Amino acid sequence: MYTDSHCHLNFPELLAQFDSIDQAMKVAQVTRALCICTTMEDFDSVHGLSMAHDNLWSTVGVHPDNEGVHEPSLQELIDGAAHPKVVAIGETGLDYYQMDERKGGRTVADLEWQRERFRTHIRAARHTRLPLVIHTRQASDDTIAILKEEGETGGAGCAGGVFHCFTESQQVARAALDLGFYISFSGILTFKTAADLREVAKFVPDDRLLIETDSPYLAPVPYRGKTNNPSYVPYVAKQLAELRGSTSEAIGVLTSTNFDQLFSRVSQG
Repeated sequence: MYTDSHCHLNFPELLAQFDSIDQAMKVAQVTRALCICTTMEDFDSVHGLSMAHDNLWSTVGVHPDNEGVHEPSLQELIDGAAHPKVVAIGETGLDYYQMDERKGGRTVADLEWQRERFRTHIRAARHTRLPLVIHTRQASDDTIAILKEEGETGGAGCAGGVFHCFTESQQVARAALDLGFYISFSGILTFKTAADLREVAKFVPDDRLLIETDSPYLAPVPYRGKTNNPSYVPYVAKQLAELRGSTSEAIGVLTSTNFDQLFSRVSQG
């Protein structure tokens, strides 16, 4: 019934508990999950999980905030995307959050490497006709601008994709939707401080809506502060249902259908 569209089951704290998480997913009726690649060094482990389990799929890409890791070429991303059960390019995008503190006082201009990496991922997505998994944090203007510059305008031949773990404004959501992207909400939606985000969640059309955990991070209420895992994604569905006058089960079916529409390789095996 439920699909976790973004998780990191290869991370050590989840991999060590995989059997119990798998069982908890079954109990919670979480039938599928997309395992997200964040470095090329981790691609084999992420992809290996998807190959070993019928209910898991994977991506290929390098998170925008990862430095000191192998920088993927366009061809490496294309080659990774050719593997079975790889259904998207990413996670990719831009991250300017607390830039000065975390990056030794560097400016936006100093982060050109992030923007070039993002462009490489977009080109790989367009070449392979796979969707993008977009991470954007305090960088929405540049994220939208680069997508447009690279031809992602929502028309024919565009890769499209999803803005995952959405925390931006309704204006940014509108811009992403206008480019043909989906919007995915995480456990943040259940936080007391997320009133503005809940308004955005009411705004997103039914056919562009996804849910995720981004586990092991951002566990939803009532598990906030604990290690997250895909079996908790129904709590995101429950919050969306309350906001949209629906039921958790209906949101589960709706977002699973949307998952199949966006990640069309899933239905191909």
